[in-house]
Amino acid sequence: MIGLLLIQAIALIVLMLRLLPGRTRRPPVEPRVADEDDGDTTVSVIVPTLNEAERIGPCLAGLAAQKRPLREIIVVDSRSTDGTRDIVCDAARVDSRIRLLTDDPLPSGWVGKPWALEHGLQHARGEWILGIDADTAPNPGLVAAVVDAARRGGFALVSFSPMFADQSAAEQFLQPALLRTLIYRGGAVGTESDPERVLANGQCFLVRRDVLLRHGGYTNAQRSFADDVTLARHVARRGERVGFLDGSRLFRVRAYRSAAEMWREWGRSLDLRDATSPWRGWLDVAFLILVQALPLPLMIALAIRRAIAGLDPVNQGVLLVNTVLVAISILLLAPMAASYDRTQLTYWTSWLADPLAAIRILLSMVDRRRSWRGRVYGTL
Repeated sequence: MIGLLLIQAIALIVLMLRLLPGRTRRPPVEPRVADEDDGDTTVSVIVPTLNEAERIGPCLAGLAAQKRPLREIIVVDSRSTDGTRDIVCDAARVDSRIRLLTDDPLPSGWVGKPWALEHGLQHARGEWILGIDADTAPNPGLVAAVVDAARRGGFALVSFSPMFADQSAAEQFLQPALLRTLIYRGGAVGTESDPERVLANGQCFLVRRDVLLRHGGYTNAQRSFADDVTLARHVARRGERVGFLDGSRLFRVRAYRSAAEMWREWGRSLDLRDATSPWRGWLDVAFLILVQALPLPLMIALAIRRAIAGLDPVNQGVLLVNTVLVAISILLLAPMAASYDRTQLTYWTSWLADPLAAIRILLSMVDRRRSWRGRVYGTL
């Protein structure tokens, strides 16, 4: 137990150092109306789609409500069969800024989303490229706000965390625990990080077009199921300033229809193994086991043992460290709550799901099979 105490104590210190800068992180980015000081800045929005008929409507409506500096909305569809294309065409008849493109057949070695984004990039004409996922619902003023935030922060690439909306009780039990796996590895949203710890969100992902082209477009993320993080880290390694800001007041998202789908689909990319070297990936898994999987069961087991037979000093230390780790998970719920449109009782008990979340990352690291929206990629 001495070894466990030492390694968990070190992990606790590392975690606290990662979380500490969050005390002074930037406030949420507010929606904004562009003015004359914004000059001739232009933004091309790219929305990749594949069978998004159930979700694309609010996304297109939100984008159509955007004013300057939005120039065009490029929807790149990968041959949807559920009516997505009809919905986009109807929207295009109302708003001439909307264009529907069909990407070429998916080549070997590419994942569908980065391939669609690369296709859209070749047709985009704006100074900035804004990737928007079909499951987002943009608020008015999003486009002007993200460009302003990028300029004020001096970012060549910046992405934004969402407001999570309309989640079921089961989703609110599981999702915050899964989200904490990202926070534990990368630190709080809005804090600076080294290139290997950079996080990003492809649901709202802004990058200067010239920077993107200079660094190879989306080809550097062609094999990645975490294409947003992969691309952000690639650009950061090359000396560009990269940011990840709180966009909870800019857009809402309902990415999954159930907790089961969230467990299955988010897990395909949540491990970030496509954006991380193998040794770092497994080091992160070990870290999550120490700070997220073990604390709750160890705290319960040792508390029961202390009540029955008492504990020696080493086990008292283990109990203390794990109690602190559980307390950190609980304390994080308060600041995280601002990213949810509402919080149910299950949200406030989601710290109980921490062991499940860490196990999900482990399972995803072990499972080499990949599939998404009916496409089977094998072991890219």
